[in-house]
Amino acid sequence: QTVWHSSVEYFNINNVTQQLDIERYNFDYSGTSMKALTMKEIKITDMYFSQDNLYKIFADMNIREMTIADSEMIHMLCPSRKSSFRYLNFLKNDLTDFLFQKCDNLAQLETLILQKNKFESLRKVSFMTSRMKSLTYLDMSNNLLRHDGAGVQCQWAESLAELDLSSNQLVDAVFECLPANVQKLSLQNNHISNVPSRVAELKSLQELNLASNRLADLPGCGGFTSLQFLNVEMNSILTPSADFFQSCPRVRELQAGHNPFQCSCELQAFIQLERRSGGKLFGWPVAYVCEYPEGLRGTELKDFHL
Repeated sequence: QTVWHSSVEYFNINNVTQQLDIERYNFDYSGTSMKALTMKEIKITDMYFSQDNLYKIFADMNIREMTIADSEMIHMLCPSRKSSFRYLNFLKNDLTDFLFQKCDNLAQLETLILQKNKFESLRKVSFMTSRMKSLTYLDMSNNLLRHDGAGVQCQWAESLAELDLSSNQLVDAVFECLPANVQKLSLQNNHISNVPSRVAELKSLQELNLASNRLADLPGCGGFTSLQFLNVEMNSILTPSADFFQSCPRVRELQAGHNPFQCSCELQAFIQLERRSGGKLFGWPVAYVCEYPEGLRGTELKDFHL
């Protein structure tokens, strides 16, 4: 509270341990110069207190940016009135699917970072965002997210343009639960084996990262008519389809290296594709190496001839 009424605009607190009891406190938010608050490594030693007494102080702050990171935080309240938050970063805590459900007071929020928490339901995350009318960037990477489909509807913020779902537990059904207007999407390091041909149309999608999944072939662009950048590195692609650039005419860069390529007759068509693509294969030739058969292991595709 002392700092709140000073001339300080950017306040950082690192490595703090709470030692006394936490009691209810009437925080005075008036007349502050504060623009951003950052708190990291906050340790709460006494868990026998009313959570609301602590979280309400932060939830109702009338500032644009707040970060509470690496602090084992288990919840955050919805602001009790229309909030001025534009940026919230809750990196590396213990937050769950209950966060900001049915919360109408974050209409100005543009960036939300929830990386390294304990979210499990992609559907509940979508409903969390649906009331955030200005949200453009959401980072949900390194959580425990799943989505099993079964006709379950998702409801995302229409403004959401960039979504990071990397390092979760998502499978092919994730394509049934994506924001309609997303432009940049990362699904790296999940359990996706196939991009369904009948996916919901993501007409605005320009960048798609599917690296480190279980894909056996290059996906088509049936639902991604604006796609320009695709990353499918480190999957299980033995013989990539040679008609990729025909189905994806707008793609300017394809990252398909570091796959276990099987150097056989069928692969010749893909090698020819590189020559016709005009340098659209990122990392060529170093990242494109034969894995099978064993006698050709380590040979770059450009040097493979029958």
